[in-house]
Amino acid sequence: MEPYGATPPTTAMSTAAPHTPPPLGEHLRSPQLRAAMLVQQEVLYAAREFLRGEGFVELLPPLVGPVTDPGGRGAKALDVDYYGEPYKLMTSAILYKQASLRGFPKLFYIAPNVRVEPPETATTGRHLVEFHQIDVEIAGGSRHDAQEIAAGLLTRVAEHVWTAVPDVLRELGREEMDFAELRSGKYDACTHEEAVARLIGRGHPQSPDAEIDWAGEKVLSLEAERPFFINDYPKGSRGFYDREDPDHPGLLRNFDLIAPGGYGELVSGSERESHYATIVTRMRESGENPAKYAWYLELAREGIQSSAGFGMGLQRLVRFLTGLDALWQVSAYPKLPGVIAP
Repeated sequence: MEPYGATPPTTAMSTAAPHTPPPLGEHLRSPQLRAAMLVQQEVLYAAREFLRGEGFVELLPPLVGPVTDPGGRGAKALDVDYYGEPYKLMTSAILYKQASLRGFPKLFYIAPNVRVEPPETATTGRHLVEFHQIDVEIAGGSRHDAQEIAAGLLTRVAEHVWTAVPDVLRELGREEMDFAELRSGKYDACTHEEAVARLIGRGHPQSPDAEIDWAGEKVLSLEAERPFFINDYPKGSRGFYDREDPDHPGLLRNFDLIAPGGYGELVSGSERESHYATIVTRMRESGENPAKYAWYLELAREGIQSSAGFGMGLQRLVRFLTGLDALWQVSAYPKLPGVIAP
């Protein structure tokens, strides 16, 4: 494990980032962090305003539970002793979103997540152990519905942030033209199969049976002029809760939303599996033990509504809007994988 603050700090308001933050006190005094937090404040204001205007209700998510989302790329959940029971810190509250649809057919969280990422991801600039997501779920929704909300949310946030704090963004080196495509609301789309073919054509060895790896995602992101969706990931590449396309077996009714400029994934979402027997089968196919999910499967047996939803990474969104190099630069209390921090 590396010590916190192992590298010297950057010059104030510089966008260049070393691999690890400076000592916490120095980081909290940074004008660059203050600028990023002013942007984050406006992001949260605009996100809540947009989602409430679309009829969504905000709930406060759970922090611990008997089980959590198993779908992270190589990340692990932290165990906690909950009155003698082995509980997990939430890596994602997706299962609770599905459960909550009974009383709240359109809901969202601003959800804290904890994921113990592999230490080698500390230098990617795109991983933190602690982060937040804008988590959205729509009862009876389709992938198209979820994508419409995700695109509308991103467009509204970009419009609001540039209008509210343009001077702060300019201090960080951003210009109005950097937001032109975002504010236009134009989004492109391709399938996972098409994305794989493009990467292989460029000499990147992307597996057709797996998620787009981070290096490949960056290649596609750097080529893009505007945000774009990648649809139809192969079965087995994502969690058991992503619904398989009944018309195209082996493909999932899911998506990622990729930011241009090398910033990569901002959103991951899908239609959800809602039938009890299918959920159990998918759990077993993915190597999960259904017994761990007893409370969730009990609800599924009683009947979970069909739905679609997504999680939008808050720190990734703020990093994209500010143009900064690394997620730790847009986190007040950054914890990087493998780096011991207060």
